[in-house]
Amino acid sequence: MTREFINSDIEYVMLGISLSAGAYPDAPELPKSDDEAVCRSIDGKCWEIRPDYRGKIAYDTLTREPIEITEIGELPATLTFKKPPTDFDTWNGKEWVVDKDLLKAHQINEAKQKQATLLQQANYTISLLQDSVDLEMATDETRESLLEWRKYRVLLTHTDVSQAPDVKWPEVPK
Repeated sequence: MTREFINSDIEYVMLGISLSAGAYPDAPELPKSDDEAVCRSIDGKCWEIRPDYRGKIAYDTLTREPIEITEIGELPATLTFKKPPTDFDTWNGKEWVVDKDLLKAHQINEAKQKQATLLQQANYTISLLQDSVDLEMATDETRESLLEWRKYRVLLTHTDVSQAPDVKWPEVPK
């Protein structure tokens, strides 16, 4: 139960009879902002103005996940209305800051994936060219191309992906 003020109504009460359930004899002061709600205090003695962020999106400071606010009250300490700008941000208590280690690990992982894709493409091209040589169907141009692709593959395996995002990739043979 939110104890939220919903509306007012005139109710006639006979002497010695109490008010209807959930009714109070005093009128609340209405909030000045849409981000506030009027609620009865826990002890039921007075009205309080409380923050009301229902329907708004906040972000979990640990997981960066968006969460819709569904209850009246202060925003929990683990939430913020500030949206994290990147997937590599961590909350420092006041704002999102880029976690450089997390970003670097992601960049290295992307470079490794690119390296694996390029190696797969090189292996495929080399296998086609090697078939021509093995079957004695290769021209001098094919043999030269095979040699260039094999050099390229070796250079790819020696590429330092730990330098991501500034990896110096070897040039793909023509």
